[in-house]
Amino acid sequence: MLASVEWVDIVTGETRVVLETDRHVEAPNWTPDGRALIVNAEGRLYRLPLDGPELDGPELDRPELVPIDTGPLTRLNNDHGLSPDGRTLAVSQSPGRGTSLIHVLPAGGGTPRRITRTAPSWWHGWSPDGAEIAYTCRRDEQFGIATCPATGGAETLLITGPHHYDGPDYTPDGGWIWFNSDRGGGMHLWRMRRDGSDPQEMTRGASVDWFPHPSPDGAHVCYLAYPPGTQGHPFGCDVELRLMPADGGASRRLVALFGGQGTLNVPSWAPDSRRFAFVRYFPEPR
Repeated sequence: MLASVEWVDIVTGETRVVLETDRHVEAPNWTPDGRALIVNAEGRLYRLPLDGPELDGPELDRPELVPIDTGPLTRLNNDHGLSPDGRTLAVSQSPGRGTSLIHVLPAGGGTPRRITRTAPSWWHGWSPDGAEIAYTCRRDEQFGIATCPATGGAETLLITGPHHYDGPDYTPDGGWIWFNSDRGGGMHLWRMRRDGSDPQEMTRGASVDWFPHPSPDGAHVCYLAYPPGTQGHPFGCDVELRLMPADGGASRRLVALFGGQGTLNVPSWAPDSRRFAFVRYFPEPR
């Protein structure tokens, strides 16, 4: 299956291809310096350079996927991301179903260090000050959203219950954590205070909404919308990237594409808050 790593300009709606590959790449993170994307493929992580002549001409020179050394971690999933200063990479290692644990390592590669004590834990967001991480977890057979210090330590379970909770990401001022949940009925976007209080439902449409990501300038939230009735967040279906005001209100479609799981899981905003990276898939060779 062909995969296309792209970005969309949220002002013009223009999309641009960065890389086309027959590898199943997923979940681009934009580095804070704007010079690269980080993606996962087949259990490993790769850096995709964006600096240089490939950004200047009408035809992109296709950059290569550069492996990132993650030591013994070779079963990484698509829940990964860089710290605000760009120096540390959080990853989620899943040797088997329900075994995911979060580790951190130098952004350029190196020896990983485990920071969550209990599985499963799936990384999703760094706090703006880099002091803590937010992640999806399952504890006592219930999904929830938790935080812990970025250096490791005691877990704080912010919200949990009989419903599904996923995709936590911080607002740039650190005051709120956005997430998706079906606690109100359908799978929609929510936000809560950083301490887990005051949960507020932010979307209420017919679509099935996942993985909200506030923009670095605090103006927008980009998310993945599945067709009504979709169960979970599957791969291999028609989806949309949608954009909404950070304070709530009507959303608009940025891109309609074939994708799903892997298109958008983790923070994918460019530092300029104008571009958003994603992966499009093609079920048949073009």
